[in-house]
Amino acid sequence: MNRILSIDYGDARVGIAITDALNITAQGLETIQRNDSDKIILRRLDEIFAKYQVDIIVVGMPYNMDGTESERMKLTQKFIHKLKCKYPDKKIETIDERLTTVAAHKTMNLLEINKKKKRSIVDTISAVYILETYINKKL
Repeated sequence: MNRILSIDYGDARVGIAITDALNITAQGLETIQRNDSDKIILRRLDEIFAKYQVDIIVVGMPYNMDGTESERMKLTQKFIHKLKCKYPDKKIETIDERLTTVAAHKTMNLLEINKKKKRSIVDTISAVYILETYINKKL
């Protein structure tokens, strides 16, 4: 069975999460520093796809709290277009990511993770929430 990978696409950092081999659980994989370049992300995705059989990519869509499109959404849609061009064999889906960052911060507060470490893992935890939401919708 092929895995599902999720992406929390942000301005500075991109969180990546992946399912286990049976697509039951989601694990945070890593946070990629964008450095204003999607090429860095795409290069890293090539490496991840060489290691894991992935056939579905789920990208979190940053809607405003009232459900309208955010400015960030246009950038995310451009990134999704790049994904579709580079990986035409992969199914690309989107999921509403409202509140995933809030949930990630709550989780980190419960775990008493320090501020410095929070910044480096919040995107990965958000990607896990995006993937869990997707998995739960499919059940």
